[in-house]
Amino acid sequence: MDFDYRWRLAPDGLATRRQLRAMGLRPGGQDVAAELKRPRRRRGPLVAYLYRVDLAKPVRPMTPARAVALAKAMLARRTCPNCRTGAGYCIPSTLGMCFPCASPEE
Repeated sequence: MDFDYRWRLAPDGLATRRQLRAMGLRPGGQDVAAELKRPRRRRGPLVAYLYRVDLAKPVRPMTPARAVALAKAMLARRTCPNCRTGAGYCIPSTLGMCFPCASPEE
C-alpha cells in the first residue's frame, strides 16, 4: 500500500470494491493500491481500500451451478428454524427466527 488519501481526495484511476463492481469489474488479485480515510469525531477514521481500475478484471459470469447454490443459500436465510416456514424476508441473525416466533402473542 503506497498512499493514504483523505475523503473525496483520491485521484482518478482508483476505486473501491463496490465501485469496481458497479463498473462490472473485480480487483482480480491485485494488492490494495491506497487507503481512503474519512475522519469521524469520536472514533477512528473509516477506511476504504482502493484498487487500480486499469489492473481490474471483468466479473466472472454466473454459472448455472453458482445460481443454484445462491438460490439454496437465500432460501436457507429466509426459512425460520423454529416453525420451518418461509418468512418472505431474510431472518435477522440477532433474533435467529421469524418475527412471529420471536414475539409470540399472549
